[in-house]
Amino acid sequence: MSTPSSLVGTQDWDTAHRAVADAYFPHELAALDGRADVDLTMRTVELDGVTIGRLRWGTAVSIACEYPSAYEVNIPLSGRLHSRAGHGELVSTPGTGTVFTADRESLITNWTADCQVIGVKFDAEYLEREADRVLAAPLRRRLTLPDQINLETDDGASWFGLVKALSAQVREPGDLLANPLVGPQLASAVTTAFLLSVSDAAPDDVGRLRPGMVKRVLDALHDDPARPWSLADMAGLAGVSVRRLQEAFAEFEETTPTRALADIRLERAGADLERGGVTVADVAARWGFSSPSRFASAYRRRFGVSPSSVLRG
Repeated sequence: MSTPSSLVGTQDWDTAHRAVADAYFPHELAALDGRADVDLTMRTVELDGVTIGRLRWGTAVSIACEYPSAYEVNIPLSGRLHSRAGHGELVSTPGTGTVFTADRESLITNWTADCQVIGVKFDAEYLEREADRVLAAPLRRRLTLPDQINLETDDGASWFGLVKALSAQVREPGDLLANPLVGPQLASAVTTAFLLSVSDAAPDDVGRLRPGMVKRVLDALHDDPARPWSLADMAGLAGVSVRRLQEAFAEFEETTPTRALADIRLERAGADLERGGVTVADVAARWGFSSPSRFASAYRRRFGVSPSSVLRG
């Protein structure tokens, strides 16, 4: 099965409207300068969750859209793109791109007649899943992204160079992009590079970057902290050596894997103590501490109180 790609050139309004809606989103289209003619040129390629294309209307238009179940980034190669969504009026020119959030009504108030755009569409489920893999914190159903991306930073320029090169390669089915083994790899590369390029500009609640291997280990420790985890178990789950895992935890978590596990266990132990109906020895045994005294010492260091004082209420 080949990667779907398309080339469109038309001077008919209805044909142009349908072509862009099919490739990107249903939308409301209006001419701004009173001209009756349009000269749409568009070429697109779909890469397993990511659509990349170049399009130009040939006349000034406005576009209203709700971006159903997908995010989009519109990057002018020429001209200007005026839009409004949530944070007032925004203008993107070459060197910047406008970011549209999934399921949020937005209006492109003026796509100028000389504006050629690279449009990158991410299926919402795909981008959110990749973000959960790449970013540190668990993410909401909808990502919080900046309204505009700066393509002159190092990360922004790297991502833009990638999508610009891919959009320039779209010709006819049968080229490299049509290979079903290539498309998913390119989609992942484009998506990861985009997330890296917006991570510094995004609000704090989007999360700090960490390798996927660290997140996999932390998720597993949270899911089953009572398991008798060894460093070898954790490294095997991460797919790296014990030394590399320890280095990654030191760099991104400022702790060790075993200390991270101990902190998770202490938090769970604290919840047991607050519920009551247990003894310190019961809790110590449940959460893998070798003795009640060792558990009490670790708990006091972590929380500043003794387990017995918690039990006393």
